[in-house]
Amino acid sequence: MRNFIIRALTGIVYVALLVGCTVWSPVTAFFFFALVAASCVGEFCMLVNRHAGASVVISLNVLAAFLLVASVWLYCIGSPTTGQSLALYVLLVIYLLVSELYRGSDNPLRNWALSLFSHVYAAVPFALLPMLSVRYDAAASSYAYTWQYPLALFVFLWANDTGAYLFGVTLGRYFPAKLFPSISPKKSWVGSIGGGLLTMVLSVACWRLFPDTLLLWQWMGFALVVVIFGTWGDLVESRFKRQLGIKDSGHILPGHGGLLDRFDSALLAVPAVVIYFLLVQSY
Repeated sequence: MRNFIIRALTGIVYVALLVGCTVWSPVTAFFFFALVAASCVGEFCMLVNRHAGASVVISLNVLAAFLLVASVWLYCIGSPTTGQSLALYVLLVIYLLVSELYRGSDNPLRNWALSLFSHVYAAVPFALLPMLSVRYDAAASSYAYTWQYPLALFVFLWANDTGAYLFGVTLGRYFPAKLFPSISPKKSWVGSIGGGLLTMVLSVACWRLFPDTLLLWQWMGFALVVVIFGTWGDLVESRFKRQLGIKDSGHILPGHGGLLDRFDSALLAVPAVVIYFLLVQSY
């Protein structure tokens, strides 16, 4: 019971922070997701240092992640400081590459690869979020912020996870086929289908709640992309942890593990949704 209460309270705080920061303003959204990106990169680097024989510089990669997210957000609001932020990020990347010449590590190639991959895997998705929510009008010299799309993305991810769990628990005994038993033995096909159905229902609700945004088929396509790539994102992180021989990516969220555990689905879902929006030209 104590663990359940801790897990529930942590979940409430996590959801409240994400929803509140996303809805309140683009400034609060930026700082929340930039800090999440930096923390996820730090968590990734810590794990590969401990369990994969790497020796990447955690602090510099964390700073690089923050600057990468800042660069894209600044670009989306038409800020004149975009170039400076991007230049600082590039300088950090160059330093991370050159520093390996002097550190005398046993495997600099591993450090280079894992450092850069940490940016692509754990920072780029959060850097892309303003492409769903921020539009700059050069003629009016102002930007408009639309919080519905990024918030809907995370609500769809939560609905997919919740539906998968409920359907898997109630119907898994009757339909025991596993989705990917070698990576995640508890995930079943019936759970995944149930999570997808619940998410599609929510997409119809979003269409009714926000009639001036997307068409019905676009909302449903949005939800379908989140379901597919969110599930793959979960499996990718599970494979990563299984490779390292660990259960949780960290302990920053009591009862939930690390930030990579909480945002694993979003790490593939966000880039996929951005590509989807670009293809359907809906914003």
